[in-house]
Amino acid sequence: MQDLTDYIKDHQDRFINELIELLKIPSISADSAFGHDVIRAAEVIKNALGQAGCTSVEICETEGYPIVYGERTVDPDLPTVLVYGHYDVQPPDPLNLWDSPPFEPIIRKTALHPEGAIFARGASDDKGQMYMHVKALEYMVKEQQLPCNVKFMIEGEEEVGSNSLVTFVKEHKEKLANDIILISDTGMIAKDIPSVTTGLRGLSYVEVEVAGPNRDLHSGLYGGAVANPINVLAKMIASLHDENNHITIPGFYDKVQELSRKERDAMAEAPFNLDAYKKALDIEDVYGEKGYTTNERNSIRPTLDVNGIWGGYTGEGAKTVIASKAYAKISMRLVPHQDWHEITRLFTTHFENIAPKGVRVKVTPHHGGQGYVTPIDTIGYKAAEKAYETTFGKKTIPERSGGSIPIVALFEQELDSKTILMGFGLDSDSIHSPNEHFGINNYLKGIETIPYFYKYFTELSKK
Repeated sequence: MQDLTDYIKDHQDRFINELIELLKIPSISADSAFGHDVIRAAEVIKNALGQAGCTSVEICETEGYPIVYGERTVDPDLPTVLVYGHYDVQPPDPLNLWDSPPFEPIIRKTALHPEGAIFARGASDDKGQMYMHVKALEYMVKEQQLPCNVKFMIEGEEEVGSNSLVTFVKEHKEKLANDIILISDTGMIAKDIPSVTTGLRGLSYVEVEVAGPNRDLHSGLYGGAVANPINVLAKMIASLHDENNHITIPGFYDKVQELSRKERDAMAEAPFNLDAYKKALDIEDVYGEKGYTTNERNSIRPTLDVNGIWGGYTGEGAKTVIASKAYAKISMRLVPHQDWHEITRLFTTHFENIAPKGVRVKVTPHHGGQGYVTPIDTIGYKAAEKAYETTFGKKTIPERSGGSIPIVALFEQELDSKTILMGFGLDSDSIHSPNEHFGINNYLKGIETIPYFYKYFTELSKK
Protein backbone atom coordinates (compact mmCIF):
# COMPACT_ATOMS: atom_id res chain seq x y z
CA MET A 1 0.00 0.00 0.00
CA GLN A 2 1.40 3.39 -1.03
CA ASP A 3 1.39 6.30 1.40
CA LEU A 4 -1.00 9.15 0.50
CA THR A 5 1.66 11.84 0.20
CA ASP A 6 3.86 9.55 -1.91
CA TYR A 7 0.92 8.71 -4.18
CA ILE A 8 0.19 12.40 -4.75
CA LYS A 9 3.86 13.14 -5.41
CA ASP A 10 4.11 10.31 -7.94
CA HIS A 11 0.94 11.36 -9.78
CA GLN A 12 0.86 15.13 -9.33
CA ASP A 13 1.82 15.92 -12.93
CA ARG A 14 -1.06 13.78 -14.17
CA PHE A 15 -3.45 15.34 -11.63
CA ILE A 16 -2.49 18.81 -12.84
CA ASN A 17 -2.71 17.94 -16.54
CA GLU A 18 -6.13 16.35 -16.13
CA LEU A 19 -7.41 19.51 -14.46
CA ILE A 20 -5.90 21.66 -17.20
CA GLU A 21 -7.73 19.65 -19.86
CA LEU A 22 -11.00 20.14 -17.98
CA LEU A 23 -10.35 23.87 -17.65
CA LYS A 24 -9.97 24.18 -21.42
CA ILE A 25 -13.69 23.49 -21.83
CA PRO A 26 -15.69 26.79 -21.78
CA SER A 27 -18.64 25.36 -19.85
CA ILE A 28 -20.42 28.70 -19.39
CA SER A 29 -23.95 27.88 -18.26
CA ALA A 30 -25.18 31.49 -18.48
CA ASP A 31 -24.60 31.68 -22.25
CA SER A 32 -26.54 29.25 -24.44
CA ALA A 33 -23.90 29.62 -27.16
CA PHE A 34 -21.68 27.39 -25.00
CA GLY A 35 -24.32 24.72 -24.38
CA HIS A 36 -22.40 21.99 -26.19
CA ASP A 37 -19.32 22.78 -24.10
CA VAL A 38 -21.27 22.45 -20.86
CA ILE A 39 -22.46 19.02 -21.96
CA ARG A 40 -18.92 18.10 -23.03
CA ALA A 41 -17.67 18.97 -19.53
CA ALA A 42 -20.31 16.65 -18.05
CA GLU A 43 -19.00 13.78 -20.20
CA VAL A 44 -15.44 14.43 -19.01
CA ILE A 45 -16.56 14.33 -15.37
CA LYS A 46 -18.50 11.11 -15.97
CA ASN A 47 -15.43 9.41 -17.43
CA ALA A 48 -13.18 10.73 -14.66
CA LEU A 49 -15.46 9.37 -11.93
CA GLY A 50 -15.57 5.97 -13.58
CA GLN A 51 -11.79 5.86 -13.90
CA ALA A 52 -11.36 7.02 -10.29
CA GLY A 53 -13.37 4.11 -8.92
CA CYS A 54 -17.11 4.77 -8.99
CA THR A 55 -18.79 1.44 -9.77
CA SER A 56 -21.85 3.20 -11.14
CA VAL A 57 -21.76 6.47 -13.08
CA GLU A 58 -24.48 8.11 -15.14
CA ILE A 59 -25.41 11.38 -16.77
CA CYS A 60 -28.87 12.34 -15.53
CA GLU A 61 -30.75 14.48 -18.00
CA THR A 62 -32.76 17.45 -16.72
CA GLU A 63 -34.74 20.27 -18.28
CA GLY A 64 -31.49 22.19 -18.24
CA TYR A 65 -27.92 20.92 -18.15
CA PRO A 66 -27.24 17.35 -16.98
CA ILE A 67 -26.22 16.18 -13.54
CA VAL A 68 -23.38 13.69 -13.27
CA TYR A 69 -24.08 11.05 -10.64
CA GLY A 70 -21.67 8.39 -9.44
CA GLU A 71 -21.38 6.08 -6.46
CA ARG A 72 -19.31 3.36 -4.85
CA THR A 73 -20.69 1.23 -2.05
CA VAL A 74 -18.28 -0.39 0.39
CA ASP A 75 -20.84 -1.70 2.87
CA PRO A 76 -24.49 -0.59 3.25
CA ASP A 77 -24.03 -0.55 7.02
CA LEU A 78 -21.24 2.05 6.78
CA PRO A 79 -21.80 5.81 6.53
CA THR A 80 -22.34 7.46 3.13
CA VAL A 81 -20.69 10.71 2.06
CA LEU A 82 -22.39 12.67 -0.73
CA VAL A 83 -19.97 14.93 -2.62
CA TYR A 84 -21.51 17.93 -4.38
CA GLY A 85 -19.78 20.18 -6.90
CA HIS A 86 -20.36 21.92 -10.21
CA TYR A 87 -18.66 21.85 -13.59
CA ASP A 88 -20.15 25.06 -15.03
CA VAL A 89 -18.28 28.35 -14.82
CA GLN A 90 -18.92 32.07 -14.85
CA PRO A 91 -18.62 34.06 -18.10
CA PRO A 92 -15.02 35.30 -18.48
CA ASP A 93 -15.85 38.92 -19.41
CA PRO A 94 -14.21 41.37 -19.61
CA LEU A 95 -11.73 39.47 -21.76
CA ASN A 96 -9.35 42.40 -22.19
CA LEU A 97 -8.48 42.29 -18.48
CA TRP A 98 -7.15 38.72 -18.61
CA ASP A 99 -3.36 38.37 -18.79
CA SER A 100 -3.86 35.09 -20.67
CA PRO A 101 -6.92 33.62 -22.44
CA PRO A 102 -9.42 32.32 -19.84
CA PHE A 103 -9.79 28.91 -21.47
CA GLU A 104 -6.14 28.40 -22.28
CA PRO A 105 -4.87 27.40 -18.80
CA ILE A 106 -1.37 28.45 -17.91
CA ILE A 107 0.76 27.87 -14.83
CA ARG A 108 2.46 30.99 -13.49
CA LYS A 109 4.44 31.60 -10.33
CA THR A 110 3.25 34.39 -8.05
CA ALA A 111 4.44 35.89 -4.79
CA LEU A 112 1.76 33.92 -2.95
CA HIS A 113 2.21 30.78 -5.06
CA PRO A 114 5.94 30.36 -5.75
CA GLU A 115 5.22 26.74 -6.69
CA GLY A 116 2.81 28.02 -9.34
CA ALA A 117 -0.90 28.60 -9.82
CA ILE A 118 -3.19 27.56 -12.66
CA PHE A 119 -4.77 30.60 -14.32
CA ALA A 120 -8.07 29.85 -16.06
CA ARG A 121 -11.77 30.44 -15.65
CA GLY A 122 -13.11 27.82 -13.24
CA ALA A 123 -9.69 27.00 -11.78
CA SER A 124 -10.87 27.66 -8.23
CA ASP A 125 -14.64 27.97 -8.75
CA ASP A 126 -15.31 25.12 -8.91
CA LYS A 127 -13.53 22.77 -11.33
CA GLY A 128 -10.27 22.69 -9.40
CA GLN A 129 -11.90 22.19 -6.03
CA MET A 130 -14.43 19.67 -7.36
CA TYR A 131 -11.75 17.66 -9.14
CA MET A 132 -9.78 17.29 -5.89
CA HIS A 133 -12.52 14.95 -4.72
CA VAL A 134 -12.27 12.83 -7.87
CA LYS A 135 -8.54 12.38 -7.36
CA ALA A 136 -8.95 11.73 -3.64
CA LEU A 137 -11.38 8.94 -4.52
CA GLU A 138 -8.85 7.54 -6.99
CA TYR A 139 -6.26 7.19 -4.24
CA MET A 140 -8.66 5.68 -1.73
CA VAL A 141 -9.95 3.09 -4.18
CA LYS A 142 -6.62 2.09 -5.71
CA GLU A 143 -4.92 1.83 -2.33
CA GLN A 144 -7.95 0.22 -0.66
CA GLN A 145 -8.34 3.13 1.75
CA LEU A 146 -11.99 4.04 1.15
CA PRO A 147 -13.53 3.50 4.61
CA CYS A 148 -17.18 4.17 3.76
CA ASN A 149 -19.65 4.64 0.91
CA VAL A 150 -19.48 7.62 -1.42
CA LYS A 151 -21.83 9.32 -3.87
CA PHE A 152 -21.10 12.16 -6.28
CA MET A 153 -23.57 14.71 -7.59
CA ILE A 154 -21.90 17.21 -9.94
CA GLU A 155 -24.16 19.73 -11.66
CA GLY A 156 -23.89 22.18 -14.53
CA GLU A 157 -26.14 25.06 -13.44
CA GLU A 158 -24.72 26.33 -10.14
CA GLU A 159 -23.70 29.65 -11.65
CA VAL A 160 -27.26 30.27 -12.88
CA GLY A 161 -29.25 29.19 -9.85
CA SER A 162 -29.28 25.34 -9.83
CA ASN A 163 -32.89 25.22 -11.00
CA SER A 164 -32.64 21.71 -12.44
CA LEU A 165 -30.88 20.41 -9.35
CA VAL A 166 -33.76 21.52 -7.15
CA THR A 167 -36.12 19.23 -9.05
CA PHE A 168 -33.54 16.43 -9.19
CA VAL A 169 -33.02 16.45 -5.42
CA LYS A 170 -36.74 16.44 -4.68
CA GLU A 171 -37.37 13.54 -7.07
CA HIS A 172 -34.38 11.37 -6.06
CA LYS A 173 -34.27 11.50 -2.27
CA GLU A 174 -33.69 7.76 -1.89
CA LYS A 175 -30.94 7.77 -4.51
CA LEU A 176 -29.20 10.66 -2.77
CA ALA A 177 -29.65 9.39 0.80
CA ASN A 178 -26.51 10.11 2.83
CA ASP A 179 -25.08 10.75 6.27
CA ILE A 180 -23.19 13.92 5.37
CA ILE A 181 -22.75 16.18 2.35
CA LEU A 182 -19.22 17.34 1.51
CA ILE A 183 -18.57 20.42 -0.64
CA SER A 184 -15.40 22.23 -1.67
CA ASP A 185 -16.59 25.50 -3.20
CA THR A 186 -15.39 27.89 -0.54
CA GLY A 187 -12.02 29.07 0.76
CA MET A 188 -9.55 29.17 3.62
CA ILE A 189 -8.53 32.17 5.72
CA ALA A 190 -4.99 31.99 4.37
CA LYS A 191 -2.76 29.64 2.43
CA ASP A 192 -1.36 28.11 5.62
CA ILE A 193 -4.39 28.59 7.88
CA PRO A 194 -7.15 26.00 7.35
CA SER A 195 -10.74 26.93 8.03
CA VAL A 196 -14.14 25.30 7.78
CA THR A 197 -16.88 27.52 6.43
CA THR A 198 -19.75 27.50 8.92
CA GLY A 199 -22.09 29.97 7.24
CA LEU A 200 -23.14 31.10 3.78
CA ARG A 201 -25.16 34.09 2.72
CA GLY A 202 -28.33 33.72 0.70
CA LEU A 203 -28.95 35.45 -2.61
CA SER A 204 -31.61 37.34 -4.52
CA TYR A 205 -30.63 38.28 -8.08
CA VAL A 206 -32.83 40.54 -10.19
CA GLU A 207 -32.71 42.52 -13.41
CA VAL A 208 -34.42 45.91 -13.66
CA GLU A 209 -35.60 47.86 -16.67
CA VAL A 210 -36.54 51.54 -16.73
CA ALA A 211 -38.37 52.57 -19.90
CA GLY A 212 -39.13 56.12 -21.04
CA PRO A 213 -39.96 57.32 -24.57
CA ASN A 214 -40.87 54.83 -27.28
CA ARG A 215 -37.57 55.38 -29.10
CA ASP A 216 -34.12 56.94 -28.60
CA LEU A 217 -34.44 60.72 -28.84
CA HIS A 218 -32.17 63.59 -29.90
CA SER A 219 -30.71 64.94 -26.66
CA GLY A 220 -30.79 68.50 -27.96
CA LEU A 221 -34.38 68.52 -29.14
CA TYR A 222 -35.81 66.54 -26.21
CA GLY A 223 -33.26 66.92 -23.39
CA GLY A 224 -34.87 68.41 -20.29
CA ALA A 225 -38.37 67.80 -21.59
CA VAL A 226 -38.72 64.04 -21.12
CA ALA A 227 -37.42 61.65 -18.48
CA ASN A 228 -34.05 60.14 -19.32
CA PRO A 229 -34.23 56.46 -18.25
CA ILE A 230 -30.49 56.30 -17.60
CA ASN A 231 -30.56 59.37 -15.34
CA VAL A 232 -33.63 58.05 -13.56
CA LEU A 233 -32.14 54.57 -13.07
CA ALA A 234 -28.95 56.08 -11.64
CA LYS A 235 -30.94 58.10 -9.10
CA MET A 236 -33.10 55.13 -8.17
CA ILE A 237 -30.07 52.91 -7.61
CA ALA A 238 -28.30 55.62 -5.59
CA SER A 239 -31.33 55.89 -3.31
CA LEU A 240 -31.13 52.21 -2.34
CA HIS A 241 -28.44 53.09 0.25
CA ASP A 242 -28.47 55.92 2.78
CA GLU A 243 -25.52 57.99 4.00
CA ASN A 244 -24.44 55.13 6.29
CA ASN A 245 -24.59 52.59 3.45
CA HIS A 246 -27.67 51.08 5.06
CA ILE A 247 -30.11 49.55 2.56
CA THR A 248 -33.29 51.64 2.38
CA ILE A 249 -35.80 49.01 1.23
CA PRO A 250 -38.62 48.90 3.83
CA GLY A 251 -38.61 45.60 5.72
CA PHE A 252 -35.23 44.52 4.36
CA TYR A 253 -33.64 44.11 7.81
CA ASP A 254 -36.70 42.80 9.67
CA LYS A 255 -35.35 39.24 9.95
CA VAL A 256 -31.63 40.03 10.14
CA GLN A 257 -30.21 38.50 13.30
CA GLU A 258 -27.65 40.64 15.10
CA LEU A 259 -24.69 38.65 16.36
CA SER A 260 -23.73 39.07 20.00
CA ARG A 261 -20.66 41.00 21.05
CA LYS A 262 -19.09 37.67 22.04
CA GLU A 263 -19.67 36.21 18.56
CA ARG A 264 -18.30 39.33 16.88
CA ASP A 265 -15.23 39.29 19.12
CA ALA A 266 -14.62 35.65 18.18
CA MET A 267 -14.80 36.58 14.49
CA ALA A 268 -12.24 39.32 15.09
CA GLU A 269 -9.69 36.74 16.25
CA ALA A 270 -9.31 35.43 12.70
CA PRO A 271 -6.10 36.70 11.07
CA PHE A 272 -6.80 39.79 8.96
CA ASN A 273 -4.50 42.58 7.78
CA LEU A 274 -6.47 45.60 6.60
CA ASP A 275 -3.49 47.26 4.93
CA ALA A 276 -2.69 44.08 2.98
CA TYR A 277 -6.37 43.79 2.04
CA LYS A 278 -6.40 47.32 0.62
CA LYS A 279 -3.09 46.85 -1.14
CA ALA A 280 -4.22 43.63 -2.81
CA LEU A 281 -7.28 45.43 -4.20
CA ASP A 282 -5.42 48.67 -4.98
CA ILE A 283 -7.92 50.79 -3.04
CA GLU A 284 -7.29 53.71 -0.70
CA ASP A 285 -9.83 52.68 1.89
CA VAL A 286 -12.57 50.17 2.61
CA TYR A 287 -16.25 51.00 2.25
CA GLY A 288 -19.51 49.70 3.63
CA GLU A 289 -22.20 49.73 6.26
CA LYS A 290 -21.37 51.98 9.19
CA GLY A 291 -20.74 50.26 12.52
CA TYR A 292 -19.27 47.03 11.14
CA THR A 293 -15.79 45.80 10.33
CA THR A 294 -14.70 44.68 6.88
CA ASN A 295 -14.95 40.99 7.78
CA GLU A 296 -18.41 41.54 9.28
CA ARG A 297 -19.64 43.47 6.25
CA ASN A 298 -18.72 40.68 3.86
CA SER A 299 -20.06 37.78 5.92
CA ILE A 300 -22.71 38.47 8.57
CA ARG A 301 -24.40 41.53 7.02
CA PRO A 302 -26.71 41.65 3.99
CA THR A 303 -25.70 43.68 0.96
CA LEU A 304 -27.07 45.12 -2.28
CA ASP A 305 -24.80 45.60 -5.26
CA VAL A 306 -25.22 46.56 -8.90
CA ASN A 307 -23.50 43.91 -11.02
CA GLY A 308 -24.01 45.59 -14.38
CA ILE A 309 -25.68 48.69 -15.81
CA TRP A 310 -26.26 49.72 -19.40
CA GLY A 311 -28.34 51.74 -21.82
CA GLY A 312 -28.01 54.25 -24.64
CA TYR A 313 -24.92 54.60 -26.78
CA THR A 314 -21.70 53.01 -25.50
CA GLY A 315 -19.71 52.73 -28.73
CA GLU A 316 -16.71 54.71 -29.86
CA GLY A 317 -17.11 58.43 -30.30
CA ALA A 318 -20.22 60.46 -29.54
CA LYS A 319 -23.90 59.97 -30.21
CA THR A 320 -26.19 62.51 -28.57
CA VAL A 321 -29.26 60.50 -27.63
CA ILE A 322 -31.66 60.07 -24.76
CA ALA A 323 -32.02 56.31 -24.49
CA SER A 324 -35.43 54.75 -24.63
CA LYS A 325 -34.50 52.21 -21.94
CA ALA A 326 -31.91 51.58 -19.24
CA TYR A 327 -31.10 48.34 -17.45
CA ALA A 328 -29.24 47.02 -14.43
CA LYS A 329 -28.52 43.66 -12.82
CA ILE A 330 -28.63 43.70 -9.03
CA SER A 331 -27.63 41.06 -6.48
CA MET A 332 -28.55 41.06 -2.81
CA ARG A 333 -26.53 38.84 -0.49
CA LEU A 334 -28.68 37.75 2.41
CA VAL A 335 -27.98 36.44 5.89
CA PRO A 336 -29.72 33.47 7.55
CA HIS A 337 -33.44 34.00 8.28
CA GLN A 338 -33.86 36.37 5.35
CA ASP A 339 -36.06 34.55 2.84
CA TRP A 340 -34.92 35.28 -0.69
CA HIS A 341 -38.46 35.13 -2.10
CA GLU A 342 -39.61 37.72 0.43
CA ILE A 343 -36.61 39.97 -0.20
CA THR A 344 -37.26 39.80 -3.95
CA ARG A 345 -40.86 40.89 -3.35
CA LEU A 346 -39.76 43.73 -1.06
CA PHE A 347 -37.24 44.93 -3.62
CA THR A 348 -39.77 44.79 -6.45
CA THR A 349 -42.41 46.74 -4.54
CA HIS A 350 -39.94 49.37 -3.41
CA PHE A 351 -38.32 49.80 -6.80
CA GLU A 352 -41.70 50.28 -8.43
CA ASN A 353 -42.76 52.75 -5.75
CA ILE A 354 -39.72 55.01 -6.11
CA ALA A 355 -40.02 55.32 -9.90
CA PRO A 356 -40.97 58.88 -10.91
CA LYS A 357 -43.71 59.71 -13.36
CA GLY A 358 -42.58 59.57 -16.96
CA VAL A 359 -40.97 56.12 -16.79
CA ARG A 360 -42.15 52.53 -16.53
CA VAL A 361 -40.32 50.00 -14.36
CA LYS A 362 -40.00 46.24 -14.78
CA VAL A 363 -38.26 43.93 -12.29
CA THR A 364 -37.35 40.43 -13.46
CA PRO A 365 -36.17 37.96 -10.76
CA HIS A 366 -33.43 35.63 -12.01
CA HIS A 367 -32.52 33.26 -9.19
CA GLY A 368 -31.77 33.07 -5.50
CA GLY A 369 -31.33 30.89 -2.46
CA GLN A 370 -31.39 30.82 1.32
CA GLY A 371 -28.49 31.40 3.66
CA TYR A 372 -27.08 28.59 5.76
CA VAL A 373 -25.35 28.12 9.12
CA THR A 374 -23.87 24.81 10.22
CA PRO A 375 -23.08 23.97 13.86
CA ILE A 376 -19.51 23.23 14.91
CA ASP A 377 -20.34 20.43 17.36
CA THR A 378 -21.32 17.83 14.76
CA ILE A 379 -19.40 14.71 13.76
CA GLY A 380 -18.97 16.16 10.28
CA TYR A 381 -17.38 19.36 11.52
CA LYS A 382 -15.10 17.48 13.90
CA ALA A 383 -13.99 15.16 11.08
CA ALA A 384 -13.17 18.12 8.83
CA GLU A 385 -11.34 19.83 11.68
CA LYS A 386 -9.18 16.77 12.32
CA ALA A 387 -8.52 16.28 8.60
CA TYR A 388 -7.20 19.81 8.17
CA GLU A 389 -5.11 19.59 11.33
CA THR A 390 -3.58 16.32 10.12
CA THR A 391 -2.31 17.78 6.84
CA PHE A 392 -1.70 21.41 7.82
CA GLY A 393 -0.48 20.81 11.34
CA LYS A 394 -2.52 23.77 12.58
CA LYS A 395 -5.76 24.36 14.43
CA THR A 396 -8.76 24.79 12.15
CA ILE A 397 -10.72 28.04 12.39
CA PRO A 398 -14.47 28.24 11.77
CA GLU A 399 -15.39 31.04 9.36
CA ARG A 400 -18.54 32.65 7.97
CA SER A 401 -18.41 33.14 4.20
CA GLY A 402 -19.82 36.06 2.26
CA GLY A 403 -20.55 33.88 -0.75
CA SER A 404 -23.64 31.87 -1.57
CA ILE A 405 -24.29 28.24 -2.45
CA PRO A 406 -28.09 28.39 -2.66
CA ILE A 407 -28.54 24.64 -2.91
CA VAL A 408 -27.11 23.94 0.57
CA ALA A 409 -30.26 25.00 2.44
CA LEU A 410 -32.32 22.79 0.12
CA PHE A 411 -30.11 19.79 0.90
CA GLU A 412 -30.98 20.08 4.59
CA GLN A 413 -34.65 20.61 3.85
CA GLU A 414 -35.10 17.77 1.35
CA LEU A 415 -32.38 15.26 2.32
CA ASP A 416 -32.25 16.01 6.06
CA SER A 417 -28.47 16.24 5.76
CA LYS A 418 -25.90 18.58 7.20
CA THR A 419 -23.30 20.02 4.85
CA ILE A 420 -19.59 20.39 5.53
CA LEU A 421 -17.83 23.10 3.52
CA MET A 422 -14.15 22.17 3.16
CA GLY A 423 -12.75 24.88 0.92
CA PHE A 424 -9.17 25.17 -0.31
CA GLY A 425 -9.42 28.38 -2.31
CA LEU A 426 -8.23 31.83 -1.27
CA ASP A 427 -9.82 35.27 -1.41
CA SER A 428 -7.05 36.22 -3.83
CA ASP A 429 -8.06 33.54 -6.37
CA SER A 430 -10.08 36.14 -8.34
CA ILE A 431 -13.13 33.93 -8.72
CA HIS A 432 -15.79 35.54 -10.96
CA SER A 433 -13.08 37.98 -12.07
CA PRO A 434 -10.39 38.17 -14.75
CA ASN A 435 -7.26 36.11 -14.03
CA GLU A 436 -8.99 33.54 -11.84
CA HIS A 437 -6.44 31.05 -10.54
CA PHE A 438 -5.90 28.19 -8.11
CA GLY A 439 -2.61 27.49 -6.39
CA ILE A 440 -1.10 24.12 -7.28
CA ASN A 441 -0.21 23.62 -3.62
CA ASN A 442 -3.86 24.28 -2.65
CA TYR A 443 -5.05 21.79 -5.25
CA LEU A 444 -2.69 19.04 -4.12
CA LYS A 445 -3.30 19.84 -0.45
CA GLY A 446 -7.00 19.33 -1.03
CA ILE A 447 -6.39 15.89 -2.54
CA GLU A 448 -4.25 15.06 0.49
CA THR A 449 -6.74 16.30 3.08
CA ILE A 450 -10.03 14.89 1.76
CA PRO A 451 -9.24 11.20 2.41
CA TYR A 452 -8.67 12.03 6.07
CA PHE A 453 -12.18 13.45 6.27
CA TYR A 454 -13.54 10.07 5.17
CA LYS A 455 -11.33 8.31 7.69
CA TYR A 456 -12.28 10.46 10.67
CA PHE A 457 -15.95 10.73 9.76
CA THR A 458 -16.24 6.96 9.58
CA GLU A 459 -14.39 6.52 12.88
CA LEU A 460 -16.48 9.13 14.69
CA SER A 461 -19.70 7.68 13.29
CA LYS A 462 -18.96 4.34 14.97
CA LYS A 463 -18.65 5.85 18.44
